[in-house]
Amino acid sequence: MSILSEHGPAEMSHPNRGGQTAPTPLGITPWSFSPADRPPLRVGLLLDSPKLALFCSKIIQDIQTSNFAKIDLLVYRKSTAQPKAANPSRGGLRQRLFDSKSRKRALYDLYLRLDHRMKPKNHPLDQHDCSDLLAGTESIEVEPIGKKFVHRFPEDTLEKIRSKNLDVLIRFGFNILHGDILKAARYGVWSYHHGDNDFYRGGPAHFWELHEGSPLSGVILQVLTEELDGGLVLCKSLFTTRPTVSMSVNRFAPYWGAADLVIRKLNELHQFGWEHLEKKAVPPAPYQGKRKLYRLPTNSDMVSWLAPVFLKKAVRYPFRKPMIQHWQIAMRNNGKHLLENDDLEGFRWIDAPKGHFWADPFGFEHGGKSWVFFENFSYQKKRAWISCAEVLPDGNLSSPIVCLDDPERHYSYPHVFRDGADIFMVPESYDSERVDIFRCVEFPNKWVRERTLFEGRFVDTTIWQYDGIWWMMTTRAEPDPRAGCLFLYYSESLAGEWRFHPSNPISTDARNDRGAGRVFRSGDRLIRPSQSRCPIYGYSFSLNEITTLTPIQYSERVLTTVTPEYWKGFCAVHTYNRTGNIEWIDGARMTPLKDVMLRQGRQG
Repeated sequence: MSILSEHGPAEMSHPNRGGQTAPTPLGITPWSFSPADRPPLRVGLLLDSPKLALFCSKIIQDIQTSNFAKIDLLVYRKSTAQPKAANPSRGGLRQRLFDSKSRKRALYDLYLRLDHRMKPKNHPLDQHDCSDLLAGTESIEVEPIGKKFVHRFPEDTLEKIRSKNLDVLIRFGFNILHGDILKAARYGVWSYHHGDNDFYRGGPAHFWELHEGSPLSGVILQVLTEELDGGLVLCKSLFTTRPTVSMSVNRFAPYWGAADLVIRKLNELHQFGWEHLEKKAVPPAPYQGKRKLYRLPTNSDMVSWLAPVFLKKAVRYPFRKPMIQHWQIAMRNNGKHLLENDDLEGFRWIDAPKGHFWADPFGFEHGGKSWVFFENFSYQKKRAWISCAEVLPDGNLSSPIVCLDDPERHYSYPHVFRDGADIFMVPESYDSERVDIFRCVEFPNKWVRERTLFEGRFVDTTIWQYDGIWWMMTTRAEPDPRAGCLFLYYSESLAGEWRFHPSNPISTDARNDRGAGRVFRSGDRLIRPSQSRCPIYGYSFSLNEITTLTPIQYSERVLTTVTPEYWKGFCAVHTYNRTGNIEWIDGARMTPLKDVMLRQGRQG
């Protein structure tokens, strides 16, 4: 469990038709390589200027470093010089005072100024001059036809664009596009919409999710049509809406986390063709937004949203206490396994000693005894190590033993498993920016690092063997864990080369894009536990049946979901493991920090 940015795997590989692999260097997207023996895709960019948002710069770099696509044309919107006011500040004040539209949105303008101060570093919307990045690429300039928000292209410009025989145009500029420009490239104009188009059409991006208290903030990549936000949705990612009043803070994970949608779909287009993209497109659904079209918020919108927020904060301020998610582990040993029995009764919660919390329990059987490995977090040291304890005959735990500790690391998610006579552990160590595998040399507390599986920031790595093949799932957490993306890899041996599965990403949905325990068998079914980060971190876990698992295909379906409401006072439950007759879960309560620092350890 990570309590806490774009790196890719250091030596991750992609399968090609001949079964060979091609490494992905550190810092390069895992979709940079296509094994298909086809000409490169020809891409054009629609731009307002060379100064672009950082996430757009990342997309351009991904295309330029790929082996299957090249940028052949830049289409710039012709700038129209605006006369400067004699006194800009006075002009702005005059506009706010005498223009009805400006007065109507004066509070939103003020909010934007305050929100700018809250913007995180390395923000995806920070401006970056891409002139050097785009140097040497043919460019044309166009003055679009249209009024207000709709742009059409003149015929002479369209002819120039068509002559480049482009496969895709990517929209990073201009306004709403209508007319033949939408058909000027073979596979249309691709454009981001930052917002889940099933609920939010219009903008500002990721503002109304905060205003309405939506648990999810989505991003789609679509092929534009004349219908606003009504084009073919190539893919969608869903992120947890942050508990904040800052639009900039809420935008951080969705904008960065969805930056690879373009290169991913270009890769699929090059490998598998357009019909594949159409087949995998997001099915259309009835629009469920509370407004037909979202627009800039008015003064009344801002007051109705912020007034209750600040009033609540003002009332609570004198009585405020630092609150944290205090985690506990629980065990059950009465034969009532989930899936075979939906009953949640019988779990016994085990609290950690004072100043600690315990989480991420992984049961393990060795030498005829049952053990549990877990994250042991110290509030004082602000980091965790891996501990383990024996399950005694009376159901209690022995005194914990430290298994894996490094004063420079925060360890969690101790995924312990066997390969023949050897015992291995792959713990999460997000801050180390690598994923290591450890081998046990003396059970249970002596482990040596066998090797580094791959580099980068990844969480909840889970490895299992099925049909003679080793499989690995891990969640890329770049630039931070909120921007999760679940990947699947496979290998002929545990020490072999791990190959990037063609079905990746397995999930870009915050409700199931992180592992919640080891993959296990239940009867003739293969089960993957997953955790949800919505509406808060570690809120619930689901048990998913893996229905298809081959080197070229993957699919799963949800069987059951466990939420914390069953246990009074709990706000989260995010791990499930079982070994033999014993099941393990963990759960968290929102607790004053002072209380857990003083709490005495107990079992019960």
